Amino acid sequence: MRIVRRFLAGCLAMFMIAPAAGAQDHVISKSALDQAVQQRISREQADREVILSLLQRQDVRDIAGKAGLSIDQARAGISLLQGKDLAQAAEQARVVQDSLAGGGNVTVSTTTIIIVLLLIILIVLVAK
Repeated sequence: MRIVRRFLAGCLAMFMIAPAAGAQDHVISKSALDQAVQQRISREQADREVILSLLQRQDVRDIAGKAGLSIDQARAGISLLQGKDLAQAAEQARVVQDSLAGGGNVTVSTTTIIIVLLLIILIVLVAK
């Protein structure tokens, strides 16, 4: 009986020590964590700047006006965008910027992208 108790006590001790020893392998340093947070903040700020610069273009303002969308509300909503929504809106803004920089003429597809971008921003603004 004494052997069984010692065996069970040893097994129990092993089960309690094993997770603690394994947890030490996944510890991230404070500097690495700070760097990751700073990179995310920088990326989000760059994404917001891309969207804001697109909304400042006169041709984009004209398209939004014809579609009945408010640029001012869209600009206010940009600060509410986060994560996946922000990245998606910024990617669309980059596509529009590249398209407009290439020829200067606004095509139907570019107009559609601008309207979709503005709608995404406005929907997020209303949802929050």
